[in-house]
Amino acid sequence: MPDGRIRQNIRSGITVSIVLKQDQRTGKLTRGIVKDILTNSASHPHGIKVRLVDGQVGRVQKIEE
Repeated sequence: MPDGRIRQNIRSGITVSIVLKQDQRTGKLTRGIVKDILTNSASHPHGIKVRLVDGQVGRVQKIEE
């Protein structure tokens, strides 16, 4: 399964599960389609930050196949 902490695994248009800032304590995941990749570095230990097509921003926890 592709790792959501590696930027090259994430592209616009793929379906991912992200954790929103307000859900970090609970770990609740939100599913959506990637619009923009907001993290510039090649990897991030907490997940690559993305914006979904519906405007929500969070860190990728899981890449849905």
